Amino acid sequence: MELVKQAKADGAGRAACCQVLEVSLRTLERWEKDPEMGDQRRGPDTVCAHALSETEKQAIVAVSNSRAYRDLSPWQIVAQLADQGRYLGSQSSFYRVLRQNDLVSHREKSKPHVHSRPKDLLARNPNEVWSWDITYLNSAIRGMYYYLYLVEDIFSRMIVGWTVEEVESAEHSARLIERACQEHGILRGQLALHADNGAPMTGATLLATVERLGVAPSFSRPSVSDDNPYSESLFKTLKYRPCYPESAFSGIDQARGWVSRFVQWYNTEHLHSAIRFVTPGSRHFGLDKAILTKRSAVYENAKRLNPRRWSRHTRNWSPITEVYLNPKKATMKIQGEISIHPSCGQKVSQQRPKTSAVSRSIEQNSNVSEVRPKNGFHSCPITNDQHSGKGYLRDKNQLSEDLPQSSPRSSISRFKETMDYPSLENLP
Repeated sequence: MELVKQAKADGAGRAACCQVLEVSLRTLERWEKDPEMGDQRRGPDTVCAHALSETEKQAIVAVSNSRAYRDLSPWQIVAQLADQGRYLGSQSSFYRVLRQNDLVSHREKSKPHVHSRPKDLLARNPNEVWSWDITYLNSAIRGMYYYLYLVEDIFSRMIVGWTVEEVESAEHSARLIERACQEHGILRGQLALHADNGAPMTGATLLATVERLGVAPSFSRPSVSDDNPYSESLFKTLKYRPCYPESAFSGIDQARGWVSRFVQWYNTEHLHSAIRFVTPGSRHFGLDKAILTKRSAVYENAKRLNPRRWSRHTRNWSPITEVYLNPKKATMKIQGEISIHPSCGQKVSQQRPKTSAVSRSIEQNSNVSEVRPKNGFHSCPITNDQHSGKGYLRDKNQLSEDLPQSSPRSSISRFKETMDYPSLENLP
């Protein structure tokens, strides 16, 4: 309490003191009211009846430090003691006692394992952070697959590049990334590219390509799919569509045709739940703000006409301003600008330097994932054509252009022309 009093005398508030002490405000108030109240936690103060005694703990330490056992692990020590007819404790007890005495350390010649996390990335605009991955597409031959390479912009969730190949290779990855960067006009130092630790992502050809393009690579931890959540979520959306073929693709041309139609639908028609139910294409090209403003006005008007149905505020239709990739668990409360958390839509206090996405780091907790609407599957507007690479949109009754095999479009201008956004005047 003396430290708290000194901190308050220096100008610190109660909330700041509680944050440093990691206690609640109510706990601090109880301490101030009765400093001599002692430990108020419920439960008996007795010691567990079958806990190791101090003599037994000292015996474990002595045996572990003896010349015969000091180079062995507790697992081996326990086994050898059992061969001699002795039992001092389990291997867990050995580890616990040794840890309490600071006797557990890395003793092998190899480097100790380090629990590291990938670099934290923050995107405030399109083409700042891309995420990409590869998934399997079943072929007609058992044991053989086609490989879908898919690149997604995490800010807009738009698919910015794709290709379907018969093999996984860093060469295909390098050509895809270079083509996508050229189509979107990526400048040096502008983009961070995140992927997992697979061979096609870490190959020398791809790394040389991204270095030449001035793109900063970012990688997930080995065997941790959660480090690349946006690509994993996109693959689930793709493979759980009602129109996804139940049988295998008969050939690579059929697979490319289906993916081409999916990309067209996903970018221009799919209302994405993580970006306030606007299409990824509209968000990528800055059209989402007008759409969300229209929706917000509709809700405010409904509240004004019947205020009793609205106990608090209306639905949050404000645009998502910041999207995070692999944030740290620790949350720092920094006074600054107010932003919207991407997963829950709540206001979060943030203060960030205006730097490129390559050098940004974040400390805001997040759990971002693709959420399927509660009312079930959407009706799929894409008709699957088993015999050609073209498809038609049932709702629009028009043919879609035959797109290149290795990209969802040949140029940005062509893609903009194919996008058919609803008029703001016709919105409900």
